[in-house]
Amino acid sequence: MLVLFTDFGHTGPYVGQIKGVLHRLAPNVPVIDLLHDAPAFDPKHSAYLLAAYATEFPAETVFVTVVDPGVGSKRRPVVLYAQARWYVGPDNGLLHGVSSRSSDAQAWEITWRPHRLTDSFHGRDLFTPIAAGIASGTLNGSTISKHVLTPMDPSEIRRPSWPDDLPEVVYIDPYGNAITGMRATKVDRRAAINVSGAVLHFARTFSDVAQGIAFWHENSSGLVEIAINQKNAAHWLDLKPGTKFSIVQSGVMHEEQDNASFHGTH
Repeated sequence: MLVLFTDFGHTGPYVGQIKGVLHRLAPNVPVIDLLHDAPAFDPKHSAYLLAAYATEFPAETVFVTVVDPGVGSKRRPVVLYAQARWYVGPDNGLLHGVSSRSSDAQAWEITWRPHRLTDSFHGRDLFTPIAAGIASGTLNGSTISKHVLTPMDPSEIRRPSWPDDLPEVVYIDPYGNAITGMRATKVDRRAAINVSGAVLHFARTFSDVAQGIAFWHENSSGLVEIAINQKNAAHWLDLKPGTKFSIVQSGVMHEEQDNASFHGTH
């Protein structure tokens, strides 16, 4: 299948144009909309989301990944093969997470150029045709050449200054829950986290705390998520992509009432 991960938003013509190219070049391959409101112009925070979500898809899935504020500049267009999945997109850090968490990654620079390559829409003109070729089987090991893809060291895709897990908010979901770039397995469940001056303790799920109580939990993608039961955590805690948190203590978890409580109306 082909999976779309972009910051294009759900309005406007851009997603439709991408799908039009995919339908023309790979008409028999299903196309899945994973995310079109990735943090805009923000490859770093988007990278941690992509790394978490990609694991839900089967081997040989092809991702079209476009969070590309440097479109038209000298940043390289690349293909990455990591953990048996393909990723096509810009070399701007967006693929850092999936590359750094793979022990057998392979990477190529896209050296092919279409007859029509606009300066501001490489997602449609360059990344999508390459992804369609991989997904449909017209671009495979026997057809890859220096005129299409040039091998490169996958370590060049990584950003050495970026941590393996990011203790920051990377995405606000429609409910106002704040997804972070930290894998929950990296945090002791007896630990509290401090975010925006509030000290929050672990809860297994929303219904384990009273309405209006703030907590952290392991979300369905395995990331630390900051939430308030039946309220908008982003609003009440003033959270947005880039908001940092710290792990402040571990030991016996406090009673739920010790967590921050927000009982006003939203």
